[in-house]
Amino acid sequence: MQTSFTPDQLKDAATARSNEILRTCVHCGFCTATCPTYQVLGDELDSPRGRIYLIKDMLESGRPADEKTVKHIDRCLSCLACMTTCPSGVHYMHLVDHAREYIEQTYKRPFSDRALRWILARILPYPGRFRLALWGARIGRPFAFLMPDARLKAMLEMAPKHIPPVSRNDDAQVFPAEGDRRMRVALMTGCAQRALNTDINDATIRLLTRLGAEVVIADGQGCCGALTHHMGKSDESHASAARNIRAWTQEMQGEGLDAIVINTSGCGTTVKDYGHMFRQDALAREAATVAGIAMDVSEVVTNLGLPEGAAVSSETPLKVAYHAACSLQHGQQIKTLPKDLLKAAGFKVVEPVDSHLCCGSAGTYNLMQPEISKELKARKVETLEMTKPDIISAGNIGCMMQIGSGTEIPIVHTVELLDWATGGPMPPALTRHGAAAVPILR
Repeated sequence: MQTSFTPDQLKDAATARSNEILRTCVHCGFCTATCPTYQVLGDELDSPRGRIYLIKDMLESGRPADEKTVKHIDRCLSCLACMTTCPSGVHYMHLVDHAREYIEQTYKRPFSDRALRWILARILPYPGRFRLALWGARIGRPFAFLMPDARLKAMLEMAPKHIPPVSRNDDAQVFPAEGDRRMRVALMTGCAQRALNTDINDATIRLLTRLGAEVVIADGQGCCGALTHHMGKSDESHASAARNIRAWTQEMQGEGLDAIVINTSGCGTTVKDYGHMFRQDALAREAATVAGIAMDVSEVVTNLGLPEGAAVSSETPLKVAYHAACSLQHGQQIKTLPKDLLKAAGFKVVEPVDSHLCCGSAGTYNLMQPEISKELKARKVETLEMTKPDIISAGNIGCMMQIGSGTEIPIVHTVELLDWATGGPMPPALTRHGAAAVPILR
């Protein structure tokens, strides 16, 4: 694709990067075949190729973002399926991130949009605030039908029926390895996950220490910044990311770290991109180092290896429908490791058709674009249920909440199943979902 940015425009690092990305696009349209919003809406402007044209025109002209451009960029899930499909290697993620930042700087949204985004940015990245909001939403859930705004209705409907107790495992501390220490890792405990599902971090700590890893919860770490980053609020997202970088750097300079373990794939995609986010910052070197040792929990468990005999003992193996989170399969290009681990643990693993398509969660997308999100959720739930599984497994809390709100089949994190198979407790979600019929292991 030809571009015509001026020399002055190209002095801006973000614009220069977008120019590089735009020039790799050859208009082939392969991306439209795997774009969820194009599948639902059928509008070329709601495909990656269409959005690329809109972004190019907006950035080259230097004009403020207009309503049309904002509408179609807002509809993008950032699922990154287009990056997996693209034969030319177009780095769409960096391009759409720049577009969102530009929109945030130049476009004045309607008051209701600004208010909703402000509320989400002030609540979701803070576990304490989020927990209070969840209790309030639980109370208001029966009255969701009275809400005039579909987005407010979606917020109430998404409130979980079960709000877990606070876990002390999220506090800064060190969990020693069982037996000889093979690795020393920092676990990112996240933000929304700490309010929505404390079982995931608890299972991760048990599993990693059982496999010989010393697990550190670094003092000062918190939200990865993804939620505000995808809203174009770069100052806020970079502030969150910088706190993590400093917290993990302090650990690296102390007793050292072999890896930073992330069990929410949306966060993992962002942390692995810290080097790019901070390339012009004073923290550039530290950010690149952090990004270089950031690993999804499935990568770390694969490196450590499951112990001999770590397999479920049941005459009929439990059938697990594996949902591939977009941020894991497209953002991090991790496609087989979780499935391989589940199979090694004795589960029968099945996948739904169109497993490359998004479930519609995408961070805050299900709250800001509820109509499209519901359509994608219905499609995903239908394909998962068609496999007739005992359990659904996923590696991202957002996907778990989204899919779990549309099916009675219990959904748990992959790490919970691996923990269970290697001596840990039965995932609490299985009993909460009335999964008494699921065979008890061992």
